[in-house]
Amino acid sequence: MNANRSLVAQLLILTAGMFGFGFLLVPLYDVFCEITGFGGRTNAEAVVVAEAPDLNREIRIEFLTNVNSYAQFEFASELDSMTVNPGKMYYATFTAKNLSAIDKVAQAVPSVAPVTAAEHFSKIECFCFTSQNFLANEQKAMPLQFIVDPNLPDYVDTITLQYTFFDATSVASNNP
Repeated sequence: MNANRSLVAQLLILTAGMFGFGFLLVPLYDVFCEITGFGGRTNAEAVVVAEAPDLNREIRIEFLTNVNSYAQFEFASELDSMTVNPGKMYYATFTAKNLSAIDKVAQAVPSVAPVTAAEHFSKIECFCFTSQNFLANEQKAMPLQFIVDPNLPDYVDTITLQYTFFDATSVASNNP
């Protein structure tokens, strides 16, 4: 009987440990990505930079958009790509439309590839910094202002900026 109690106690401790690890996994992964740049994470808030264009170099910026399978939105970039000079400020526009008959809140999550380019791609203004409120069936244009650091490694000639659009209505309603 004592052996059974000991086994049950060990299993309960193991279960609690696994639950705790699972609970902490997402924040730990976020910290890991922020420290290492893994996953192509870019800045999550506006930065201030001075323009110093390198007119002898051109970088192709590709824009990819995805909508989470549970989100009732259309989401697209105005352009598929653009050619930029490092050190110069650029603007791009993305459009999103709430396809539902009720008000929604959405959040865009960016990533940059290749990963080495993430630390050299700075967003000055981005719709991804905050949640976006949409009325029922509302469509809106959302701006992106960015600059590519002239210190981008020479072997990088194409940067892919990808946004995934999520329905964040339930999260927003839980955070008044």
